[in-house]
Amino acid sequence: MSRRRRNATSGPAATNAAVFGEVLKHFREAAGFTQEELATKIPCDRSQVARVEAGTRVPQESFARQCDELLQTGGVLLRLWGRIDWYPEVQHPDWFERRAEMDAKALSVHEYQIHAMPGLLQTPDYAHALFARRIASVAEVEDRVRARMSRQRRFLVVNGPLYMAVLDESCLRNVVGSPAVMRDQCAHLLTVGQLPNIRIQIAPADRPDIDRPDTSLSLIALPDGHGWVYSESLDRGHFHDDPAVYARHSQTYDVLRADALSARESAALITEAMEGYGDDEAARTQRGDLDQEQLQRRKRRQLHRSGAHLDEEQLQRPRRRGLHRNSPRYPRRRPRP
Repeated sequence: MSRRRRNATSGPAATNAAVFGEVLKHFREAAGFTQEELATKIPCDRSQVARVEAGTRVPQESFARQCDELLQTGGVLLRLWGRIDWYPEVQHPDWFERRAEMDAKALSVHEYQIHAMPGLLQTPDYAHALFARRIASVAEVEDRVRARMSRQRRFLVVNGPLYMAVLDESCLRNVVGSPAVMRDQCAHLLTVGQLPNIRIQIAPADRPDIDRPDTSLSLIALPDGHGWVYSESLDRGHFHDDPAVYARHSQTYDVLRADALSARESAALITEAMEGYGDDEAARTQRGDLDQEQLQRRKRRQLHRSGAHLDEEQLQRPRRRGLHRNSPRYPRRRPRP
């Protein structure tokens, strides 16, 4: 890891995050909302509200704006959010430092991503789950998440640099963390996709005619007029500024964007994926209860038609298949015509 930067775990950054959390908590309680109720209205997980209030999670600009509207603060939270230097010191892997420096001054970024969400669009929970797969140290995971979030701030604002992202549908379907993490990630895509400087398009899996690059890549335009092609292999970044290489990949990317779903169609597909991840355990349990109730109703109808008798214990007993195969079978009584 580079030692030129380090993550601040105390001092002004931590204090500012804590102050923002205290102000949010004050307005939430004054409005009579619990953390759960505020999270439902945003919408997000309750844990997100709890961590922002505790000063352990950096909120997005959209989060501050929504809280202002819901809590009727007169814009206090958004103004405070804009004044805080959330990432005064961050640490990137040595091989990624150069890319992070480009993001800090890029005029535009055009990106194609496969398998996982691009770093500029990840939620903290998604990034945490992604890093935790390969990094054992909890402290290092937190450092990497903070560093990744630090790259996003200048893009996820109304007057931010142009950011065009084409995501392979696999980014929506590959589960990182949990269904809840994926649901929030999809919701985040829908939110930031409404910013005037950001467009998100999906290359659907059922379109084999789309000419997709073999790997994820970024086209980065810098203020000095240089254009860079960036791609990654395992723990290594690759940079090319040859004008011929940049022009070739730019043409490929333009064709890809033209063939992918439009931003509106992509939002519909993202919404569909998000709703699928909303089918959590509670919903499955409820659906299972309904299935069991319908099964009992069918048994009662059969009972009424056949004139046979089943007691309540038999109605409640789950159906068993493949058991006692050697036991004798008795013909069921059927109603006579």
